[in-house]
Amino acid sequence: QVHVVESGGGLVQAGGSLRLSCQTSGSLFSSMALGWFRQAPGKEREFVAAINWNGQNTYHEDSVKDRFTISRDNAKDTMYLQVNSLKAEDTAAYYCAAVKTVAGVAFTRASQYKYWGQGTQVTVSS
Repeated sequence: QVHVVESGGGLVQAGGSLRLSCQTSGSLFSSMALGWFRQAPGKEREFVAAINWNGQNTYHEDSVKDRFTISRDNAKDTMYLQVNSLKAEDTAAYYCAAVKTVAGVAFTRASQYKYWGQGTQVTVSS
C-alpha cells in the first residue's frame, strides 16, 4: 500500500510564495513518477506540474510555468512544488499523485496516476 502525503499549504497574500512538499511511503520513492494537480471549489481537478522518476523530465501547465517549479530530491524521498507570485485564482486544494514507473516521461493526465494524497489547501488573499 502506497501512501501519499502533502504538506506546505497555507494562507498567503497575492504575490507571495509557498513551497509544497509531497512524500510517499510503502514503495521506493525513486521509482515513482509524480505530479501535482489542483481543484478549486466548484471546478474540476486540473493538472499543474509533473516530474519523472529521476527529475530529468518535468512539465508545467501553461498558466503556471513561469511561476511554479516542480522538483524532487530522491535522497530525501520528497517532491516539491515551489509556487511564486501567487494569484487569487491559484486558490485550491493541491494534490500530489504518484505512480510506479521508471519511464522517462512526466505524466500529465490524472488517469495515469494510481496513488493520491488527501491534498493541502492553498488560499491566496487579494
